[in-house]
Amino acid sequence: MRFMFGECVLDQERRELTLRGQVVGVGPQVFDLLLHLVRNHDRVVSKDDLLEAVWNGRIVSESTITSHINAVRKAIGDSGDEQRLVRTVPRKGFRFVGAIEGGAIEGGATGETRQPGGAEIASRASGEGKETPSGPALPGKPSITVLPFQNLSGDPEQDYFADGVVEDIIAALSRIRWLFVIARNSSFAYKGRAVDVTEVGRELGVRYVLEGSIRKAGNRVRITGQLIDATSGTHLWAERFEGMLDDLFELQDRIAESVVGAISPQLERAEIERAKRKPTESLDAYDYYLRGTAKLHSGTREAIDAALPLFHKATELDPEFASAYGGAAWCHLWRKVNGWMTDRPREIAEGVRLARLAVEFGRDDAVALTRAGHALGHFAGDLDGGIALIDRAVLLNPNFAPAWFLGGYLRAFRGETESASEHFAHAARLSPLDPEMFRMQAGTALAHFFAGRYDCAAAWADKALGNLPGLLVAIALTAASHALAGRMEDARQAMRGLRALDPTLRVSTLKEWLPIHRPEDITRFAEGLRLAGLPE
Repeated sequence: MRFMFGECVLDQERRELTLRGQVVGVGPQVFDLLLHLVRNHDRVVSKDDLLEAVWNGRIVSESTITSHINAVRKAIGDSGDEQRLVRTVPRKGFRFVGAIEGGAIEGGATGETRQPGGAEIASRASGEGKETPSGPALPGKPSITVLPFQNLSGDPEQDYFADGVVEDIIAALSRIRWLFVIARNSSFAYKGRAVDVTEVGRELGVRYVLEGSIRKAGNRVRITGQLIDATSGTHLWAERFEGMLDDLFELQDRIAESVVGAISPQLERAEIERAKRKPTESLDAYDYYLRGTAKLHSGTREAIDAALPLFHKATELDPEFASAYGGAAWCHLWRKVNGWMTDRPREIAEGVRLARLAVEFGRDDAVALTRAGHALGHFAGDLDGGIALIDRAVLLNPNFAPAWFLGGYLRAFRGETESASEHFAHAARLSPLDPEMFRMQAGTALAHFFAGRYDCAAAWADKALGNLPGLLVAIALTAASHALAGRMEDARQAMRGLRALDPTLRVSTLKEWLPIHRPEDITRFAEGLRLAGLPE
């Protein structure tokens, strides 16, 4: 599965390219493009062929193909002038012309690789027929298998319920584009067997294993689950879920939703920590993206300033990394919301540009659509368009908490306060330990404020400030809520904090600060801040 040419080694299973013994960080599509050219070195590869093999038939611009070819050449020490390894054939396409050693690939030149079926996996699990002691190499992105849950109830009739929960969890995890999920048939080859999760991880070639059990007592059922890093045996997460058996299908859906919502942030955190431990010279586009995402979570000015170049590095390595464009756009949005912009028109234009690239390259990427939709709602004032993008993200991945709470913000700005509150509550239920909980709390405060519930708004804003003291929108809501509720000393104290965070904010610029749609909401907010002491 390895190709050697020039001073390079291209390892298909590890999805790794090395040049003179050093790992070269390349984006997934750049890697796929190089691999396709190398595997088809005996012929000219047309642009239509590349579109089908690398972009799954999606039409992309001529400049996109050219930039990826240039990225391939740069990664392997070639250039457009020399064309020692990748040659452009005018009006025909491209051909890999370097001398290749190795390359015994299952499936021939079509690019297809055979995946082991359930029987083969079962054979491996029993220790028979292993092709290698270690099993498949880990994929180039986070990978997980969900093992069949053990039925501890003593009731064989509950097997179908436990299996249904696991199948729903697998289906939900499969919607997460950055996650490699083992198919149901391979996972269920381990059903009814005592297994070592580290061995399962090696046999299936995955980093993470989710296992669990089900116990029925009367009309109640208890599901337990635990997430394990199979490479080290470390337990990352464990939780228990209970419910009534009155409506099995509803309970099954709710448990699957809760499990997926809970483990997704845990997987992301584990991957972020893994990326942080990698030496800088070994980072690829996804590692830079993870490091940027970790900075985004904290929400401080210093963190956002550090996150933006990390996202830019990710898109430089992978020019179609939709989620990285969305993250970069969102950095500019967070600077706008907190009054940190130094060149407002330029940054807003750049934020719009990045958000539109995220949408262009990520039409089926829930993360990209969520960040881009929220950014466009703020920058372009297109609340309806932003909501539509985020609603599509929810359809693609109903368990993605940021899609729910960022969609809640746009609904609150739109004046749909009850719907917004429901979105924030659902996001918190999906991800109760979310590192961005302060955003959900501030959003809930915003919805309560526009609904005229000032005591509730102040309480939720205080919770947000407890998690992020410099959150400008939360301290503004605190000041306005206390003022409109008649607590003037509390209002003035909050206003002093607001003026310290952003001395430039004025009553007359509220509409430029936040995309508040309804005139009565702008009037309400302006009146509260005016009473608290904000200058006109």
